[in-house]
Amino acid sequence: MFYSFSKWNIYTFPSLFFNLVSSDNLKIDSVELYSRDNAREHRTDRYELVRDTGRPFFMAVRMKERNFDPRRDILRASFSFGPNPQVTKGTKVVLPFRMNQREFNRAPQKWDMRLHQQEGFNITFQVHIPANALVGLWRVTIETTTTTPGARVDEFRFKDDIYILFNPFCRDDPVYLDSEDLRREYLMNETGKVFVGTHHRPKGRRWVYGQFSDVALPAAQLLLEQSGLNPTERGNPVQVVRAIASIINANDGFGLLEGKWEGSFEDGVCPWVWTGSSKIFEHYLRNGSKPVKYGQCWVFAAVATSIFRALGIPSRPVTNFVSARDTNHTLSVDKYFDVFGDEMKGGPDGDNQDALWNFHAWTEVWMSRPDLQAGFNGWQAIDPTPPPQFWQNNSGGPSSVESVRRGEVGFAYDTPYLFAEVNAEVSHFQEDETSHWGFRKIHVNNYHVGRMILTKRPGADDDVSDADAEDITSLYKNPDGMSPERMSSMNAARSVERSQPMFDNRPISDDVYFDLIEQDKVAWGQPFNLQVHIQNRSQEMRTITTILSANSVYYTGVTARRLGRNDRQFVLQPGGRETLQMRVSWDEYRDKIVDYGHIKIYAMASVQETKQCWSEEDDFQLEKPKLDVQIRGNPQVGQDCFVTFSFMNPISVTLTECEFTFEGPGLVRAQTIKYRDVKPGEMISFVQKFMPRFNGERKLVATFNSRELGDIIGSRPIHVRD
Repeated sequence: MFYSFSKWNIYTFPSLFFNLVSSDNLKIDSVELYSRDNAREHRTDRYELVRDTGRPFFMAVRMKERNFDPRRDILRASFSFGPNPQVTKGTKVVLPFRMNQREFNRAPQKWDMRLHQQEGFNITFQVHIPANALVGLWRVTIETTTTTPGARVDEFRFKDDIYILFNPFCRDDPVYLDSEDLRREYLMNETGKVFVGTHHRPKGRRWVYGQFSDVALPAAQLLLEQSGLNPTERGNPVQVVRAIASIINANDGFGLLEGKWEGSFEDGVCPWVWTGSSKIFEHYLRNGSKPVKYGQCWVFAAVATSIFRALGIPSRPVTNFVSARDTNHTLSVDKYFDVFGDEMKGGPDGDNQDALWNFHAWTEVWMSRPDLQAGFNGWQAIDPTPPPQFWQNNSGGPSSVESVRRGEVGFAYDTPYLFAEVNAEVSHFQEDETSHWGFRKIHVNNYHVGRMILTKRPGADDDVSDADAEDITSLYKNPDGMSPERMSSMNAARSVERSQPMFDNRPISDDVYFDLIEQDKVAWGQPFNLQVHIQNRSQEMRTITTILSANSVYYTGVTARRLGRNDRQFVLQPGGRETLQMRVSWDEYRDKIVDYGHIKIYAMASVQETKQCWSEEDDFQLEKPKLDVQIRGNPQVGQDCFVTFSFMNPISVTLTECEFTFEGPGLVRAQTIKYRDVKPGEMISFVQKFMPRFNGERKLVATFNSRELGDIIGSRPIHVRD
């Protein structure tokens, strides 16, 4: 009986040769790993490092001078893992070769070896790798000795190590995924989308995962080593995923990628310049594993996806729009305003770090969870972006997505934090000298956080718009309302002493209706208008004080610059209506917008006669033009091909320090080309030559960036002929 491999194994070179010192032992002329044949058989031929991968893992040994004699010779294959391999720890495996063993006869969870064929001086055997094999680099050695007691042992070390990976094609593997379509998307797809923007207009940003590139597995292996994960834990996907997530974000100068969310990026690469993971891996490997500058949550999520897919774990980036950063376990994001309506950073005591991110991305991995009770297998959330300090002692993931949906916040790792990210309430407090604690609560919105959670839909691919988006909010939040477990979690937060004033839900008279109007699409360089509709639904006059303001913000919700503010006080007759308006021109915001062009709106109002208070907030993003990508002719492997990038400068200023960055798996490695200044309103076209390396369906991803305007993105599918 044959057992197919539960783990993938990858060989870096097809054949290796060794010289022997003189002895009575069997002499070996060469060892071959049948690289290319095995790669095609086991779906890992797309790894650029690889010349071979195995299910039945074939090895051929060619003897020198004489045949193997079972009465005289002993031959063993030895596999070693980690710095101190031991058989008892599972980090060393020694398999004796037996001429009469033509079938695997050990249990499937054990390593095994059998004779496949013998012809003259050549012996071919197969090795079975079990589902619990440790993932990473293994050293392979052939040992020869004789049956004479005390005889010397000769070792023939393979020049190159082999990678053993998780195998989602095997039912016995903890990362098994029972769908060819889903494996094609979440394991084999080399490109995808990470969704960014706002909940009103989310945008799928193209990313080249490059999990089969020649830098992905070396980077993954180095990160595992640096994470400190014990070699004996590296067959456990829960521990491997947790270790990788902890080392992707560089803390204290240690890790893959340094995070930065505001300020200057001149000493590194702006996060929005990256087009894929491979260039980040290259920087990391070539610079002595120094952290690469810079990344943000969506880059961390994409890079984590690349590493997990390279290791054989199905994975995908997901994005939560309007994501809570609750820093004190109250399940409430609290914002404080002074008597003038200006936000008080840090709250009344200066220590409140709660925030609402316009979006936040993390990674999901697919695996079974034997460490949890039944019902929590499948997608697990892992966040490579560090949580607030208050949560870090219990962070690291992965957390069952189903446990978040049910509100099972007692589970380990990031579950309570993730639950808060998608469920926390939003509370506004304004200074009030009549309140027993100095503030009055003026706003609660139970449904503001976790507006939408998106990922790329399997099998779909849209380079023009985002018809390939999949809304997976229902995986995290019960669409029919809170389950008993979720309600219990919210009630538990309300029981926290510190949170008591925040959940003061005394009824108020609200006979004046307020509505902050959602912003229409606004192009970068164009003015925009803000509106609040107000209606007096009572039978009496109402004296109303209103504040409407707009600020440029980083996508993390941190305020950058004030763009405009409109304060009014007026009397509204019974049944009367009023519209509060504010217009912000291009000249008023052109030098105040930061990074991705996010704008935060705050609206506040109070009614003198009834003490009714109202506030609302919203955000939108200025729209940028798309980068058009066109391919000339019919691309062919090994032949020059030309691509044209074009777009029109939408603003009335000259763009300086311009550059194009582009890459495509199997097409061209990531590269950045400097470009001349672009005049206001100018339509430009830039032509670049490249030579496709592999055939099939490919994707080219590109960005344009300048000092004045960046993050212009485009992509194009390309069919490459042999």
